Amino acid sequence: MTKKTQILDETKIKRMLMRISHEILEKHRSTDSLVFVGIQTRGVNLARRIAANIKGIAEVEIPVGVLDITFYRDDISGMGKQPVVKSTDIPFDINDKDMVIIDDVLFTGRTIRAAMDAIMDYGRPRRIMLAVLIDRGHRELPIRADIVGKNLPTMRKETVRLHLKEIDDVEEVVLYKSEE
Repeated sequence: MTKKTQILDETKIKRMLMRISHEILEKHRSTDSLVFVGIQTRGVNLARRIAANIKGIAEVEIPVGVLDITFYRDDISGMGKQPVVKSTDIPFDINDKDMVIIDDVLFTGRTIRAAMDAIMDYGRPRRIMLAVLIDRGHRELPIRADIVGKNLPTMRKETVRLHLKEIDDVEEVVLYKSEE
């Protein structure tokens, strides 16, 4: 049996994304070379929302790319016979850009390592920053987020999920605990 606890509701998620948007602007004196890349699936939605927030705040459009990391994962052999591959769409030159990789939950760091490997196949950004909605700890690689919405200490066997209206018809961050 699994116990489900809501950590963030729609209002809190919206507030955190606005704070993340402001932090990104504070860390970049100029938005001229700023680009976002969202990691499939929920990181893409977050990147688009943050870009929309920045458009409202600073009246600038930040290009948003979509990145699928499936074939860059070091655990692809454990994903079954037919891993689900989604699209990658980076319709802008990333060379010499200030890139922000955006994802929903930072856990072991392996997804971000795979994302950086994938990005390098498209060019060489000047700088890469990482923004995540939730950092739950338990890193296996020396990777940290530059901007974090919420630090959420968890046990390794717990699961943290972001549900978004665009995908799940509900907006929340949920912690799942196995009751044994």
